[in-house]
Amino acid sequence: MNIVKANGIELAWDSFGHADAEPILLISGLGTQMIRWSDPFCKGLAARGSRVIRFDNRDAGCSTHFRTSPAPDFGALAAALMAGRRPDVPYTLYDMAADAIGLLDALGIAKAHVVGRSMGGMVAQVLASNHADRVLSLTSIMSSTGNLALPQAEPDVMAMMMRPAPDPVGDPEGFLAVRLAFARRIAGTGYPFDEEAHRAILLNEVRRSYDPGGTARQIAAMAVAGDRRARLAKIAVPTLVIHGTDDPLIPPACGQDTALSIANAVYLPIDGMEHDLPREFEGLIIDAICGIATDRSCSGRA
Repeated sequence: MNIVKANGIELAWDSFGHADAEPILLISGLGTQMIRWSDPFCKGLAARGSRVIRFDNRDAGCSTHFRTSPAPDFGALAAALMAGRRPDVPYTLYDMAADAIGLLDALGIAKAHVVGRSMGGMVAQVLASNHADRVLSLTSIMSSTGNLALPQAEPDVMAMMMRPAPDPVGDPEGFLAVRLAFARRIAGTGYPFDEEAHRAILLNEVRRSYDPGGTARQIAAMAVAGDRRARLAKIAVPTLVIHGTDDPLIPPACGQDTALSIANAVYLPIDGMEHDLPREFEGLIIDAICGIATDRSCSGRA
């Protein structure tokens, strides 16, 4: 793992593949760390001739945390948004996109293929719309546009996501029980749930950094991002949108809306995938990312 100063903060990152190969930048989702992009997945992408770079978003992992900013009051946040007011939040998705640009600058990279999952897909969309000269292609995975007319998460899934977990130091098994239940719920039933692998990644993330307040601040950044469809309409780079057909957290309609908002976007629905990237689908997803990176056709157009 490496640390660089970028956009006024520190970002933790690592990479796979030859330093001179064409870069692919992977952006993680809400409250998760760069290690959620598994080593086999990154190595699989790198084996196709790319330099694969993953990093911890601000407020996650070993990057800078904004602990001096209080955790958002979600009731006040929702009330302000309902009243048409812009809430005061520590940072926005646009700041997070600027972090990614700062990382590319620090690494001397002029342009990269950008891949984001969930919240990371939203950050990737902002990158492609606001920093078009730095993006070679865009892949948005299990993400959305901010369109308020879209269906929301299943109520039980939202409740599980927002449920506070016990402190992993004082009650590690209680912590794991809560987080594994959520992971199982959003992982889907189309393939076996690998509890040991999920347990290992959760414990590894805790060892690197545990900051539930950081996740809350990232939620606030998403909440104030608004409807991005007008910005997405400006994206001209080759774009791939991947979405599980059974996603209960960010429903498939959100992926479809993303693809429809970007001219000539390729939409790849994956049957049996929910809000997870299981190893069973890694080969398919790697093929699709590499296909769009060379502007080849994937499976179906929006």
